Amino acid sequence: MGTVVDDAASVEFHAFFERHYAELARLAHLLTGEADAADDLAADALLALWHRWDRVRASEHPVAYARGVVANLARTRIRSAVRERRRVALFWAQREEKAENPDVAGVVDVQGALRRLPFRKRACVVLRHAFDLSEKDTALALGVSVGTVKSQTSKGMAELQRLLGTQDVPRKVHTAMARTGAAGGRDR
Repeated sequence: MGTVVDDAASVEFHAFFERHYAELARLAHLLTGEADAADDLAADALLALWHRWDRVRASEHPVAYARGVVANLARTRIRSAVRERRRVALFWAQREEKAENPDVAGVVDVQGALRRLPFRKRACVVLRHAFDLSEKDTALALGVSVGTVKSQTSKGMAELQRLLGTQDVPRKVHTAMARTGAAGGRDR
């Protein structure tokens, strides 16, 4: 059972929510250009305000504070989207290579084995061996440390060797991806 102060704060926050939610969602939409994300950002901002409601309601301009929270969340979302686009662009920036008379069975085997790997291991193996990226470039593309790339690549290659029953996995991965074209190796 809440106290009188908690109940008063709850009623006050609910009224604030009702008055300003639509405005905050519009602000988020205009800042991000994403209608679907606007409601989520406004809700996240209001949740953050609720956790600090004692400080927010004591401030001179609680609506300005709320707008600032929405702006910060929108900036974070935009930066995240930009980083993701850069990772995707780096991943697919390598020129496509096509080979004549591909070993279809080999390609299917490698692609099937790759799909069985957890995403991070698969991404590290593909970027390192199919796209010939350095450990540093792979780390940049995936947003992880170079140590993580080394570890995940090593573990992924060991798992592929077990799944494919061969020691020549790097060549097989590179060949399979080259023969299907880089885009053909995407896991949809």
